[in-house]
Amino acid sequence: MKTAIGGTLVIVGLMIMAGSAGDCDGRCMEQANTMGEMMIIMMIGLATSAIGAVALLSAADREEA
Repeated sequence: MKTAIGGTLVIVGLMIMAGSAGDCDGRCMEQANTMGEMMIIMMIGLATSAIGAVALLSAADREEA
């Protein structure tokens, strides 16, 4: 169960980081994220991925024991 949750967190974190800019190909720049907003969203995605990676490593350690 810990492996499934950890893997899901890693994937969701990567998707958050990939979509952090709110890119719209320049057609809607008035709705795009500012640099500060983009960095905050990226850090949330990075933290989510890191928590998932820790969960995966923890599950791997328990399997070895």
